[in-house]
Amino acid sequence: MWGSTAPPRLVASPPGSRPRPSEPEGRPPMTFISFTTPAAFLRRASARNAPPPAASRALLPRAPLPGQRLLGPALVLLLWYVASGAGWISPAKMPGPDAVIASFAEMVGSGTLATDIAASLQRAALGLSIGIATGFVLAVIAGLTRLGDALVDGLVQVKRSIPNLALIPLFIIWLGIGEAMKIAIIALGTMVPIYINTHAGLRGIDRRYVELGQTVALSRGRFLRHIVFPASLPGFFTGLRLAVTHSWTALVVVETVNATSGIGFMITQARIYGQTDVVLVGLVLYGVLGFGSDALVRLLERRALSWRQSLDH
Repeated sequence: MWGSTAPPRLVASPPGSRPRPSEPEGRPPMTFISFTTPAAFLRRASARNAPPPAASRALLPRAPLPGQRLLGPALVLLLWYVASGAGWISPAKMPGPDAVIASFAEMVGSGTLATDIAASLQRAALGLSIGIATGFVLAVIAGLTRLGDALVDGLVQVKRSIPNLALIPLFIIWLGIGEAMKIAIIALGTMVPIYINTHAGLRGIDRRYVELGQTVALSRGRFLRHIVFPASLPGFFTGLRLAVTHSWTALVVVETVNATSGIGFMITQARIYGQTDVVLVGLVLYGVLGFGSDALVRLLERRALSWRQSLDH
């Protein structure tokens, strides 16, 4: 009856057949249920779980080839050589690669270049080591304790907004113009990225891992070793790459302040005497050292995080 509130009758339709209404024309539309066989269900499930086609896999970049990152610098070097050889660049403003290579060979033969490189490496290594240790310890304190987070995080965020260049006059007053000031500036500049990224990794630990550690009654030491330390490694290595870059940047600045050796001192002296080729030698050395140290950190990261699937693996 039209006044009935009973729900419409459902009519089962076998697979492959066209459903037909069982009510006369003019009645409300019926709802049809189509039964799926187990074989068809399995085919659909396997299709949903199938690996992506080759077209979609091609959207992802392949693993980098050995020496692939040298292509960009090699292209710039080639353009520089062509431009200087064609006379598009003034030799007084920008000497060609052949003049720079000749100056490099002369400095290597005299032994002055090895002394300057050793002095710069020593400053960068000491400052970076102190910055890494300080940043990691502060990140662990702030990341695992509320009191540490309240005391440490605010101070680091304030330092983060103050450039190292602005701190040099104050550090000269405190430490003088010797090696201590230079190493302290490098350490302070490298500490911040280590802290920021390691702290973010610690605060982002999955709570389920913490609950799992509580369930199996892990001690404090084993909890740090098996859960906290592995979880902090990705953030730590991200901060380490940034810290290495910051160490070379800070080194350039501090070696212009009353230094008697180092690549920065060599560049400053060359600027005074108008030796553009020597300036370029120093800049190329900074670039090579930075590129090599970043490649070393990448290698360490791949070895330490071999369990993590990424585009580099």
